Amino acid sequence: MKVSQIFWLALGVFTFTLIGCQKQQDKLQYLQPLTQDTRFRVYFNQNRAESANYIDTYRQITRPGDNLEKLIVDAISSARSSVDVAVFQLNLPKIALALAERQKAGVKVRVILDNTNNKSFSDLSQAEIQELSERERDSYNEYISLVDLNGDGEVNRQEIDARDALLILRNAGVPIIDDTADGSKGSGLMHHKFVIIDRDILLTGSANFTLSGIHGDFARPETRGNANNLLKIENSGLASIFTEEFNLMWGDGPKGKLDSKFGKDKPYREPQQVTIEDTLIRVQFSPTSGTKPWSLSTNALIGTTLQEASNSINFALFVFSSQKLADILEEMSQDNVKIRGLIDRNFAFRYYSEALDMLGVALSNRCKFESGNNPWQKPIKTVGISQLPQGDKLHHKFAVVDAKTVIAGSHNWSDSANHDNDETLLTIESSTVAAHFEREFERLYESADLGIPPYVRKKIKEQKKQCSQ
Repeated sequence: MKVSQIFWLALGVFTFTLIGCQKQQDKLQYLQPLTQDTRFRVYFNQNRAESANYIDTYRQITRPGDNLEKLIVDAISSARSSVDVAVFQLNLPKIALALAERQKAGVKVRVILDNTNNKSFSDLSQAEIQELSERERDSYNEYISLVDLNGDGEVNRQEIDARDALLILRNAGVPIIDDTADGSKGSGLMHHKFVIIDRDILLTGSANFTLSGIHGDFARPETRGNANNLLKIENSGLASIFTEEFNLMWGDGPKGKLDSKFGKDKPYREPQQVTIEDTLIRVQFSPTSGTKPWSLSTNALIGTTLQEASNSINFALFVFSSQKLADILEEMSQDNVKIRGLIDRNFAFRYYSEALDMLGVALSNRCKFESGNNPWQKPIKTVGISQLPQGDKLHHKFAVVDAKTVIAGSHNWSDSANHDNDETLLTIESSTVAAHFEREFERLYESADLGIPPYVRKKIKEQKKQCSQ
């Protein structure tokens, strides 16, 4: 099927589905806005507050939620001296245009990406396009839809120059490196998602700067973007901590010495803390070498924060596969701390997911269980998956402890995030900030499917029979 045929087929589905989406949106119950801390603001792309509505101009959809892209663009546009961006993936042209404009205005702009996302689809030959995997093909079709300004199903040079985020940056002379700048093939993942403005303002959270990460997919107009959060913090002390992390990765920048440090090559950094008025923030960057005691790692900071709970822990996670964190939660549950959890549907019930432990069951991998696997002796029923539009992911990485402390950032609760990836973790002691994350959790939890799905029970039963033989 030609690209043009794919486009017109997708357009028909888009138009039909869009009508249904708008009708469904009319039925949503909107909520009163919560109080924001003046120097520490919290946003969600699926927010249901009355004040949180915007038009997704790429897909022409009026939708609920905070426009995370606009928040990022406005912050970049306010820069007077410097903008540093470290993000796993960036394909939104408005963000790229804002960076290009600041570069042209004489502001020092620097961008770090993961190496897997530092090549434009426009750079691919026809032979390379034909060799794309199914997943890559979906991304390529999304790229065509995003860049195709006149809607004819084809993309020309003018459209590529106007809408291809990477080319916009390169054409503007914005310096870009990725995690191969140290001379390696790349770190685990350069998984950060942060922006530093004038060494004074920090934006960070769980969202990649992509259409699917913030707004939703062209191929699925019912989507509202992977469920994500964004924090905007005005504090030079905190910005300085993030600048230090950025500079470690940047080194001499493009075409300089191979002195960039990514992944395990970075020195160990212990947690640092900043107090903003009465809000205490702790920050730690991953990875932590496996040669260091686990107690010094980023996952350990998560664990010690969880252990501070006396009443409740609510978490919403893309991935949860850290056995040690699951064991800590079991101890907290036995101490009568109420635990509720949501995990993305694509990862919640894989054999390595700690949701299984919490529900008191186990799945093997070819009849072998993970080392230390520990199904809870007193399982809980308050763990499951949230019902998001098909195509959207639960991409958060947050927890709320006792409705007053938030764990957030780019850091998934996994060993790879702990030991391999470039990641950000923050803990924030603020009931005002926690209230925003609690509301987001309740929004996701109210439609969740909790407990063990029938297909998982069936699989466990089948495994017992197969593995006993």
